[in-house]
Amino acid sequence: MRIQYWYSFLGMAFAIPAMAQQTESLVPYVKPLTGTARMGHTYPGATVPFGMVQLSPDTDTLSYEQNGQYNKDVYRYCAGYQYADKTIVGFSHTHFNGTGHSDLGDFLIMPTTGALQLNPGTADKPESGYRSAFSHDNETAEAGYYKVKLDDHHITAELTTTPRVGIHRYTFPAADQAHIILDLVHGIYNYPDKNVWTYVRVVNDTLITGYRQTNGWARTRTEYFALSFSKPFKNYGCENSSARQVYRGFWRKFNQNANFPELAGKQLKLFFDFAITQGEQVMLKMALSPVSMDGALRNLRAEAGNWNFDGYKNAAQQAWENELHRVEIFTPDKATKEVFYTSLYHTFINPTVYMDVDGSYKGLDQNVHKADGFVNYTTFSLWDTYRALHPFFNLIQPARNADMIRSMLAHYDQTSLHMLPIWSHYANENWCMTGYHSVSLIADAVVKGNASFDANKALDACIVTASNRWYEGVGDYTDKGYVPEDKSGASVSKTLEYAYDDWAIAQMARKLNRPAVYDSFMRRAAYYKNVFDASTGFMRPRLSNGSFKKEFDPLDTEGQGFIEGNAWNYSLYVPQDPGSMIELMGGKKRFVAHLDSLFTMHLPDKYFEHTEDITRDGIIGNYVHGNEPSHHVAYLYNWAGAPAKTQERVRMILKHQYHTGADGLGGNDDCGQMSAWYIFSTLGFYPVAPGSEDYAIGSPAIEKAVLHLENGNTFTVEAQNQSDKNVYVKKMLLNGQPYTKTAISHADIVKGGSLVFVMSNKP
Repeated sequence: MRIQYWYSFLGMAFAIPAMAQQTESLVPYVKPLTGTARMGHTYPGATVPFGMVQLSPDTDTLSYEQNGQYNKDVYRYCAGYQYADKTIVGFSHTHFNGTGHSDLGDFLIMPTTGALQLNPGTADKPESGYRSAFSHDNETAEAGYYKVKLDDHHITAELTTTPRVGIHRYTFPAADQAHIILDLVHGIYNYPDKNVWTYVRVVNDTLITGYRQTNGWARTRTEYFALSFSKPFKNYGCENSSARQVYRGFWRKFNQNANFPELAGKQLKLFFDFAITQGEQVMLKMALSPVSMDGALRNLRAEAGNWNFDGYKNAAQQAWENELHRVEIFTPDKATKEVFYTSLYHTFINPTVYMDVDGSYKGLDQNVHKADGFVNYTTFSLWDTYRALHPFFNLIQPARNADMIRSMLAHYDQTSLHMLPIWSHYANENWCMTGYHSVSLIADAVVKGNASFDANKALDACIVTASNRWYEGVGDYTDKGYVPEDKSGASVSKTLEYAYDDWAIAQMARKLNRPAVYDSFMRRAAYYKNVFDASTGFMRPRLSNGSFKKEFDPLDTEGQGFIEGNAWNYSLYVPQDPGSMIELMGGKKRFVAHLDSLFTMHLPDKYFEHTEDITRDGIIGNYVHGNEPSHHVAYLYNWAGAPAKTQERVRMILKHQYHTGADGLGGNDDCGQMSAWYIFSTLGFYPVAPGSEDYAIGSPAIEKAVLHLENGNTFTVEAQNQSDKNVYVKKMLLNGQPYTKTAISHADIVKGGSLVFVMSNKP
């Protein structure tokens, strides 16, 4: 058993190496409101790096169904907050960051004054419920801290967190009627009957415990809590919406109809009444646990044993300082620093810790397990994050990344399906998106020497995962060498993604000296060729009889064999073998022209008919930066003998898809993938094929950066003469020696040294 106390969190093994001198505070450059407008789907509230609690305002709550039909507007609220909204419903404790799907929004707290209302009301009539109007003029969002004035209640709300505890401070006006509402009905992306059961126990007049079971995107999710008040409440009550009853009273005189110590039901909303003087502050501490109410109490006592709000805020922001100082950049441009460190902040939010302070957590088998010798994580959006986020962790956060892989291997051991995670959170597998990309990030760690786990056992798990014939066309893929479209939709995407994943398995097998496995999976890695149609020059869906599907439009995304992309995008998805792909497509000259067309063509409006306007975010020509299958594409010019075009395109994407402000992200951040792309590309290199030692060279967009590595070494990137016009690499020096390759190896970076780019305005 090991207990991790909050203040020791700052000194954990994977904290910033001591040699990094924190000469400048970096927290002021983090702007958590970035991405909260349109479809960035980030949240502005408080969390610590990789924290289990994400305490943030929710500006609306929408049902999955509206008049019996799917309500497309719920997509806007994946993170619970939209910058354009004018009201706040309350502050809930769990959020996804930057996803295209949602769940969570657990345990909403809202302070109010005046007549008690237990209905949240509506945005157009906030006075009809407990929500409140607010102004961005009275809103502050920092790393680890959030503050806002609730105009309708004249209350100032402040939020901060420890890893497992959300800490609230509310400054009230004088009020005979002041309330704290705990809404256990509220959630983000409310499916019909999402709440399976809720339970609340009033321990005394300052402590409440309970839990919530939901059946949403995660089908069997239970979250426990312990809620502590700094001031005893004078009265409390609960509305059980499902039973249409209101219970009022104080537990000391137990009466089942009026004064109760506990309550259970599907739709519970509690309120706690206070007498408040002018300017009085009431604090709340809500600890979460994936295991039990006792676990939540242990987390509360271990991490939040006092009522020093400013102390918790300072500790949270120091934790962020430690993480942000892993990469120090030097530039006179403040906006560049803000975008960079906001991106770094977003990469260090997910995955999230998923265990109590004693290492207990709930597994895929719904049993309680202990994380022995590692930190257990959840929130694995792997279709997105295998591309750049986890490779970035392998470089900057290798200890954490190894623990994330241990968490995935535990997932594998706990499921009877013999699968590594696809998209998992809170002891559930969501089966979202295609491929089996856990194998990619495991292979990337093994190949790059970051396998502080049983690498051969991990390889065995990868082999079994890739051999499950029941999974999304894998049986036909192994038999025919492709996924037939008439058997499994998105067949081309699946074929291409499986081929890449199989290549990653082969690289791991080679590293571990298992030649038979290497040979087998390298054969499968070439299956991408089986869906290439030379007559059109595109990847194209094939049917079970071997023929290509007749109805084919390479610009369309509907029914063409692709997911979140079209043939133009996915025909370029062969990161494991760009050279052969280029030859298939007619050679280097034709390929460069094809890439040029991708970035400059106009995509007609009719191709947005089925996909809603949300897909317009992140589009440059027919290049879709807001969807991850295109993230490596700008770097493919390197393999076609046109590295200057890679440099030009990368800098154009950086400039147009990332900036300061609430709408500063060109699409969902996808648990940090979009931000990781920005960081790598700003530094001047990118992992086109995770599982390879190499990073493709691009165009650095920063004058200087110092990477403080966990092995104690530093690697410095310097871009001389860098500017918005000087985007072309004239020459490079690696450790003072001329360097002419279009890639740099992981080994060259982690052993320390320097890479100097001399930039020019001419290719």
